[in-house]
Amino acid sequence: MDHGREVFDRIRFVLVETSHPGNIGAVARAMKTMGLNRLYLVNPKVLPNAEAIARAAGADDLLAAARVHGDLVDALCGCRLVVGSSARLRTVEWPLLEPADCARRLLAEAGEGEVALVLGRERSGLTNDELARCHFLAHIPTNPAFRSLNLASAAQIFAYELRRTWRTAAGQHSEEIGRDPAPAEAMEGFYTHLAQAMADTGFSDPAQSRKLLRRLRRLFNRARPDRLELNILRGILSAAQGKKTPERFHKTDPARSDPSTTASGGNAAGES
Repeated sequence: MDHGREVFDRIRFVLVETSHPGNIGAVARAMKTMGLNRLYLVNPKVLPNAEAIARAAGADDLLAAARVHGDLVDALCGCRLVVGSSARLRTVEWPLLEPADCARRLLAEAGEGEVALVLGRERSGLTNDELARCHFLAHIPTNPAFRSLNLASAAQIFAYELRRTWRTAAGQHSEEIGRDPAPAEAMEGFYTHLAQAMADTGFSDPAQSRKLLRRLRRLFNRARPDRLELNILRGILSAAQGKKTPERFHKTDPARSDPSTTASGGNAAGES
């Protein structure tokens, strides 16, 4: 088996609400030429059809095996690293990677578990809420005067960088290797808990805290806590919500709880 196959098998290409089935087929072709095969579709406007198969040009096995999800959260389930691709830079700053750096991150993390590259809609890309579910933003530095880049072309660039980086820098690992960051679904549970705790404690108005929550997502995505750390954070949130009380730490005096002594300290069997 091709060395590195296991690593490549842990890399998902996630397409969000793709409008044209032909683009899905073209992405499948771009992936297969570089040895990638994990295609995930989030709420596509049209499921892969004859046009998609024609554009896949022999990569129809990827289309047949593609997983279809109703939302991005489900598509990212189990992923330890998520990178979102965007043709435009955002007003809220995000940790930014160019394709080569993106490939290095994905490959290094795929040595330890599932990872995902998320590509957005053909016209509008990813929403800010979708981007908030990513640890990094990957940006292809195109001509500022003409940024139009086809979805499949973008996928081909990322797929090529993954293949090239694997061939030329195999064995390189990031500083994150050895850790086991909490997967995407665990982080989503934490963010839901965090939003509720902020509302319960009066810290923020739920109707006006979307931008604040995006910034907090960015902070914790940068920190990438593991499951134990996430449990600690959720325990703190529960305590702030009043679901835990200080009394649980108070130890009972053994002398007071010993049934062999009376309230006055005498022996229950009687004194001589």
